[in-house]
Amino acid sequence: MGNVPTTVKHCLSYDQLLRDYPWLKRWLLEEKTITDHEYPKYVKIVEVGPRDGLQNEKEIVPTGVKIQLIDMLSRTGLPVIEATSFVSSKWVPQMADHTDVLRGLHRAPRVQYPVLTPNMQGFQDAVAAGATEVAVFGSASETFSKKNINCSIDESMLRFEEVINAAKEQHIPVRGYVSCALGCPHEGHVEPSEVAKVATRLYEMGCYEISLGDTIGAGTPGSMVKMLQSVMKEVPVSALAVHCHDTYGQALPNILTALQMGVSVVDAAVAGLGGCPYAPGSSGNVSTEDVLYMLHGMGVETGVNLAQVIEAGDFICSALCRRTNSKVAQAQGRSL
Repeated sequence: MGNVPTTVKHCLSYDQLLRDYPWLKRWLLEEKTITDHEYPKYVKIVEVGPRDGLQNEKEIVPTGVKIQLIDMLSRTGLPVIEATSFVSSKWVPQMADHTDVLRGLHRAPRVQYPVLTPNMQGFQDAVAAGATEVAVFGSASETFSKKNINCSIDESMLRFEEVINAAKEQHIPVRGYVSCALGCPHEGHVEPSEVAKVATRLYEMGCYEISLGDTIGAGTPGSMVKMLQSVMKEVPVSALAVHCHDTYGQALPNILTALQMGVSVVDAAVAGLGGCPYAPGSSGNVSTEDVLYMLHGMGVETGVNLAQVIEAGDFICSALCRRTNSKVAQAQGRSL
């Protein structure tokens, strides 16, 4: 190429490469997009195993076992451990010992122990038992709402407003859940706009954080993006969390997608416990161990000791005579 400057040679060579390989430019752009993602430096893990993880167990788990599980989890560095649910024992027999569990656990410094309170009766019982944080749980699916909490979405909002207002008066923070955010066992597809409506109503009522739940685990990164884009138009991403079930093996990819979009709060259950009693076929929550392994491998801080969470998983799996659902624990030879 004679006396052509080196920089020009490089440009000519690059242009020739693009002519010879038309796909190269698109591949380079995609590669840049992937590597340019910024993840949160810190992710808050909300441990839901003691409540959401155990509520679907057919055999009643002894109160002492529940308390010991929570106490073990309290020593891991987890900042939030959902302890129990103040629902009617008629509907969820596994949670009938909610008062004994909440009063019996040993509270660790800087750890929150929220409990679910579906109505004023549940809220009052929870406060009497010593609750310092509560949660309400709504649905983006009308059918699921009626089957899960026996009322329409609008009726549920009236109940929640009463609970949230009472909590405000007592300076008790309230977290909100939106189930069926990525699909419903009865209606199938749920429009992202419907999820956004429910999330917005809960946020405007006063919920400090909204957890968006893939109740049946049917979501994919694609549907997660669409849903979050819709919700984030109305609710700040700093007030959002994701709650993923792993029915189709999509929980970790969905969480990673949410992190890429700025979400920094993730619900998970030790040993992958769980499943929804009102969503037939749904498997357990994403396991806390697997989420921690992924986050720590990405250099994201959680403040949680993975080894100690695995030990807690060993304990509860032994008590339930069940193999762990955590891939990380299984890889380390943790199985019955």
